[in-house]
Amino acid sequence: MALPALALLLAAGLLHTQASPSARSFQLDYEHNCFRKDGAPFRYISGSIHYARVPRPAWRDRLLKMYMSGLNAVQVYVPWNYHEMLPGVYDFTGNRDVEAFLDLTAELGLLVILRPGPYICAEWEMGGLPAWLLWKPDITLRTSDPGWLQVGWGGCCSQAELPSVPPAYLAAVDSWLHILLPKIKPHLYQHGGNIISVQVENEYGSYYACDHGYLWHLLGSFRALLGSEVLLFTTDSTWEEELRCGTLQGLYATVDFGPGSNVTEAFGAQRRMEPKGPLVNSEYYTGWLDYWGEAHASTSAAWVAQGLEDMLQLGASVNMYMFHGGTNFAYWSGADYKDQYKPVTTSYDYDAPLSEAGDPTEKLFAIRMVISKFQPLPVGPMPPATPKYAYGWVALRKYADLLDVLDVLCPSGPILSQFPLPFEALKQAHGFVVYHTQLPWDVPDPATLAAPPHSICDRGYVMLQKEYQGTLERDGQTTLHVTGRAGDTLDILLENMGRISFGANTSDFKGLLGNLSLNSRPLSNWLIYPLAIDTAVQQGWPHAALPESSSGGRVGPAFYTGTFETPGIAWDTFVKFPGWSKGLLWINGFNLGRYWTRRGPQQTLFVPGSVLHVGRPNNITVLELEGAPPTPLLLFLDRPLFNRTLGRSTSARE
Repeated sequence: MALPALALLLAAGLLHTQASPSARSFQLDYEHNCFRKDGAPFRYISGSIHYARVPRPAWRDRLLKMYMSGLNAVQVYVPWNYHEMLPGVYDFTGNRDVEAFLDLTAELGLLVILRPGPYICAEWEMGGLPAWLLWKPDITLRTSDPGWLQVGWGGCCSQAELPSVPPAYLAAVDSWLHILLPKIKPHLYQHGGNIISVQVENEYGSYYACDHGYLWHLLGSFRALLGSEVLLFTTDSTWEEELRCGTLQGLYATVDFGPGSNVTEAFGAQRRMEPKGPLVNSEYYTGWLDYWGEAHASTSAAWVAQGLEDMLQLGASVNMYMFHGGTNFAYWSGADYKDQYKPVTTSYDYDAPLSEAGDPTEKLFAIRMVISKFQPLPVGPMPPATPKYAYGWVALRKYADLLDVLDVLCPSGPILSQFPLPFEALKQAHGFVVYHTQLPWDVPDPATLAAPPHSICDRGYVMLQKEYQGTLERDGQTTLHVTGRAGDTLDILLENMGRISFGANTSDFKGLLGNLSLNSRPLSNWLIYPLAIDTAVQQGWPHAALPESSSGGRVGPAFYTGTFETPGIAWDTFVKFPGWSKGLLWINGFNLGRYWTRRGPQQTLFVPGSVLHVGRPNNITVLELEGAPPTPLLLFLDRPLFNRTLGRSTSARE
């Protein structure tokens, strides 16, 4: 449809909706190439926000800013592994209360485009799939065909054919959908809610299996549980092969592309799949993610605004990914695999229109200006940036070396195994595992301690006689030279840096996936300690425990503690780690995620004011993995640092 005609149709639709609201419906209009909401032509201008990356007390602030930016919809992922961390054990409380989030979007006048997976990517741990799926090492992920099988615990980065087994993946998916989708159904637009469309799977065309039987199975499940009226869709890139594998009759095909793309050509790719119907960019990239060890990503505000205007001039519906990125708290950051393993930073700032802390940026105001050309903006000013506070320097003290508190961190005791076992065999989803053995013979001259290829997933901190020797790393250093005597203790602390969410076609098992060798002779008789660090910290350890007598050394995995008080306010802040190497930070038992000062680009961790106490001390716990500074100090700032330069923000404007 020509632009003037479609623009008039959309304007007429707005007037029609205001004058005579009809029965609630949201449908495709193939004749006029648009959506119809309650019978009137409709186009959404949407932005992505992930409730799992935003503290619940901040939901309203972020959503209100999105509404005041001129958006009429938000796009929302539901991460399966965030709600079912163990098989059959579900959590929809607190920050995981997705229905409360949906209610809030409705209260603020925002429609919802829901993306419940089961796979979501999102640079989220394992793309939203639960790690417990890998307890069955030969499970088939994201396919209906039990003949598509991936290699088990022998390696994290290869693929092989194995004997046929029942489709355990589909059984787990069906069980999950029967829990989730009945919760979603009352929120559908047709049932009085605000969910106008639901995505099935996610960018499936980029997955190697190209299994349309799997998509048919999901389509049947979604229809059975949500009904026949809800609009179901898919999202894929504009590549022809990915669209062929990721689309299915009965699912409306949409595309994703970023600024700088030729808009006409990009939508031409959608038209090859959907000759009629609305043009839709389901992921218009306002920025990009950061990887540890690479430069902080940024995208020009003018470039983003121009691309948005080009699409809106064509009458397209657009979702901006991300509009607010938020934070990968705890262990929820995922990883990509692009020739090598690329873990994602704790910050999911994404150079989005709303910063990690929820502050409006120049990009937001540029986007808002474009939107104002196509539809009226809400009346009133943009809410301001949330207040920040620089609490200053806080001194820490070493509490204990990690190896000296294994009784606290692994209260059930170690598991004895002749050879190492992966996290999944230990039913350990995230965090850390200690592998302990002894040197079987004297090593007077430097000997090579080596790991097989692809067996360190993802980082191994090596201690001999509790003295730190160095780090083994996936796609990096896999050997160290050591000396010692028979019977000397050898410990390797294995860190899971996040399971692959995109870019590889294999299950991403974690831990020590192959046996270490000493001068090519395999080591055996391992004691394996799955660590429950978060459980201990949430129960008040180590602040509620008696002080440990630990060595004064600053090298190797160790815990540091300290406290600070707020001056009568609990505002958002950012923590800098001057002189620290790599580790994790907890404040008042809340896991704020990983820092990696040495590698960057992220130099600070975001601390929401909602986790801080007023009128009593705030307890800080740091697990430093490689080496603390001579004087262990943290610096609380009122702004973030990326690449050792000031992060972005702007004052609010009308």
